[in-house]
Amino acid sequence: MKFLIVGAGAVGGYFGGRLLEGGADVTFLVRENRQKKLQETGLIVKSNYGNITLPVKTIVTGETVEPYDVIILSTKAYHLKEAMNDIGPYVGEETMILPLLNGMAHYEALDRQFGKDRVIGGLCYIESTLDSEGAIIQNGSMHEIVFGERSGHSSERIRQLATIFNKAKMDSQLSNEINQELWHKYLFIATMSGITTMMRASIGPIRSTETGMATISRLTKEIIEIMRSGGATLAKDIEDIQLNKVQNLARTMKSSMQRDMERGLPVEVDHLHGYLLEIAKKENLEVPVLQSVYANLKIYEQILLEKQS
Repeated sequence: MKFLIVGAGAVGGYFGGRLLEGGADVTFLVRENRQKKLQETGLIVKSNYGNITLPVKTIVTGETVEPYDVIILSTKAYHLKEAMNDIGPYVGEETMILPLLNGMAHYEALDRQFGKDRVIGGLCYIESTLDSEGAIIQNGSMHEIVFGERSGHSSERIRQLATIFNKAKMDSQLSNEINQELWHKYLFIATMSGITTMMRASIGPIRSTETGMATISRLTKEIIEIMRSGGATLAKDIEDIQLNKVQNLARTMKSSMQRDMERGLPVEVDHLHGYLLEIAKKENLEVPVLQSVYANLKIYEQILLEKQS
């Protein structure tokens, strides 16, 4: 299988590097500046699971090459439309598109543009970033991809993909319940990003106060109600599972959205929290905490736009 990784950043670069290290045929679709840097230094990964420096194949948008067997998307949601246009020429009849974005809204866009059969379910757990020199820094114990056919079936193509993933120095899980896995992670990410950005704090100080933990609990309940009203299949004890996960997070844990805010970067507010609010409006649900989360993020977004204008 030939892989095309869209971007060589903190997520796509890490997993693409691990696949390349494991012997997979990997190409990165990057911008010209990133291509030049990779040609000079190779792909550099610094990780608890072993450092790597590898020469890589790259293309830039518009280059004429044959379609790829697997295209992995790890862009931010606000770059999705551009990324879909960029990969269009490289999608063939048998191409699998594996998105690693958080949330669910992107599946609607990908299905419309490429057809539902081409788009498989996927998510990842990783804490990684780029340093000032463009090296990928992976911290913590998590570096996992979870993937599967959204139909729930175990196809030949998905088993072939699992074989390749299993050769790489990363954790991977082939799931026949990928749709539920996607909603579960969405619940965790929407809650964690919502509460840490609203409180401007890591999770430890928030959960250590009675009112902070009560707000986390209420937001979790609201999002679960929205998801179930929207047709999501969640585990019966999902609330306990999620709150227990929050209690076991490192005290200093921040959401990636919070780190983006601290750096003055755009956030995925409409893709994550806005999508949930749209369901809530259709179902006439009262979700005051989620509305407060959304308002906080939209105000930040407006201020950011004013600074840039």
